[in-house]
Formats: sequence, structure tokens, C-alpha cells
Amino acid sequence: MRYERKYKVENISLPVVLQALRLHPSSFRTLFPDRRVNNIYFDTPDLNTYQDNVDGVADRKKYRVRWYHDSPTEIYNPKFEIKIKSNQLGDKKTFDVKPFQINSTSSLQKEVIGICNNCLALSPTLFNTYQRSYLGTTNGKFRITIDRDLGYHSMLNAKAFSKFSRKDNSIVIELKYDELYDDEAQFVMQHLGFRQSKSSKYVTGMIMGAS
Repeated sequence: MRYERKYKVENISLPVVLQALRLHPSSFRTLFPDRRVNNIYFDTPDLNTYQDNVDGVADRKKYRVRWYHDSPTEIYNPKFEIKIKSNQLGDKKTFDVKPFQINSTSSLQKEVIGICNNCLALSPTLFNTYQRSYLGTTNGKFRITIDRDLGYHSMLNAKAFSKFSRKDNSIVIELKYDELYDDEAQFVMQHLGFRQSKSSKYVTGMIMGAS
């Protein structure tokens, strides 16, 4: 399992964030080209997943279908992911699903429920997108993702998608590392220069969609 430490940055530009990370004593460098991440989140009729996150339940799960493409409505090689959280540690299970149409997710919903056969009934609740950068240390122990240009569409309030109705101008930084490196991570975090915060894109999007 691994730690995922999040930092939500307001009123700071992406070049400033990148410069701070490249000047970090751990020498963060670009790992992969930037790409757009697209997700559909699933939840129970009572929104148990959302509520567990808001309440800070130690052991919880999150369900989403993810794909990568500059045009969020063009869906290639989607994956169903079950994110597992146990206190501060996280893990992830990934399953292939068939391509689908963004405004016709009934077959996807059936496939998700079939894969997750011990789950309660799940249905799409939120569609979101963001641009992601990938950085890492030369020793491979620590990785950072930088997410920005976040857009949200509530699949509860508007079944049909035409555009992302809510935008978030903040930048979300996430430090990821295996649990055996937690002692070394203290040095990395001390020199990041950002304040750690609880930041869930799913919770943010659900709140925005309800407003």
C-alpha cells in the first residue's frame, strides 16, 4: 500500500509550482508527458462513498471509471478502478471495461456492478476532467502529480453531458510513495513549501454540482 499526501494550492501559477518542485533538494524531474485524465465516479443511491469521505471514515472505498484523452468524450481503453483507503494508506484494483458513450452509460453501469459483485448498487454520479503532470525523484521512491484545469459535471442533476458546468482554478499536488519510505518522506514534505490539506476531487465536484 502507499501514502498519497495532497496539497491544494490557490492563487499560485503552474510555472511557480513546477519551479518550486524542480528546486526541491530531492530533485523532482518530469517522468512522462502531460495528459488529460477523465473520470466517471460511481456511488450508491444514498451516496455512501461521498458521505464516508466527508465524515473521514478510516476504511472506505471509491469507485470510478478512468480514461485518458484530450477530448473527454472520446473514450478509449477505459478502466474501472476501486480505490481502497485504510487510514492514511491507499491501494487500487483495476479492471478493463468496454468503451461506451458518455450520454449512454447504462451498459457501463451493468458492467461495473458485475465486476464489483459484492458492492451495493452503483450508478454514475459525477464526470470530471483535469490536466496532469508527472514528476518523480531520480531514485524512484517518490512521485508527484500536478492536476489543474479541473472541470466537473453532475450526473445526478443533468444526465446528458454537453459541457463541464463547474470549473476549479486551483492546483492539486499529490505526493505518492510506498509505506516503507514514510520516514524518508518527512524530509521531502518539509521542503515542499505547500500546506498539506484534505482534497478529494469527488467531494469537490459533488459539492459544486449541488450548488
